[in-house]
Amino acid sequence: MTRRLAIIILTAVSLTACTSTPKHPAAKGPASPDFKFNSLAKSDIDMVAEIHQQESLSHLRVLMEKLYRRNPREFKKSGQPNIESAVARVFDSPHNWNFPELHGKKSIESIYLTFQEDYKNDRVLALIAGLACMIITSYNDKTEFFLLDSLDPQKLYNSARNVEIAVWKLGNTRNSQGELFLLSNDAGGGIRNLSFEREFGKIIAEQDSMARVISEKTNRSFVRVVQSLATAVFIPI
Repeated sequence: MTRRLAIIILTAVSLTACTSTPKHPAAKGPASPDFKFNSLAKSDIDMVAEIHQQESLSHLRVLMEKLYRRNPREFKKSGQPNIESAVARVFDSPHNWNFPELHGKKSIESIYLTFQEDYKNDRVLALIAGLACMIITSYNDKTEFFLLDSLDPQKLYNSARNVEIAVWKLGNTRNSQGELFLLSNDAGGGIRNLSFEREFGKIIAEQDSMARVISEKTNRSFVRVVQSLATAVFIPI
């Protein structure tokens, strides 16, 4: 028992030394990342899940800024002084997805607000906050994953289909005056700017890829859904 205790203590000291080793700016070569004890409780799949989720949210952040630049009236509806503060409010501040402008709606319900004619508040906020909340929900409302956590490939797959539906609505749904609720891709001037679709496409790929990874890991298949985008409804997560 004494020998076993000694081994445990020596191991702990060794790991502590790894975490406290100072970085030397003058040292050549790439610096090794800080060791984290919680990494011991993560599998490769856990870390892949975190990366996929972070990438999806990063693309949404880019999209939010781009949508505000094309629709500058929207962030002003939320009382924000500029685009930067409007974006930071969603991605850098604690809020649990509760925004007064959304009337208590989150995830898919928030996305629907974007395309309702009687909605007078920030449509960019409704769309992006709704999509971000939905993506996190597809990861069982977690942003960090450990060995005992499990994910549902169906939720991840469904979220990808919902992003596709949102993209279609963004480019095709119009109000009673025939105007798009939000401007995104620019087809004017003979040059078609599809930068919005490319960012959305990356999110769809991230979610589909993660659905396949989890399906392979857990040997759980998911039901593929086929809908016409013109009549499709958002799928519950």
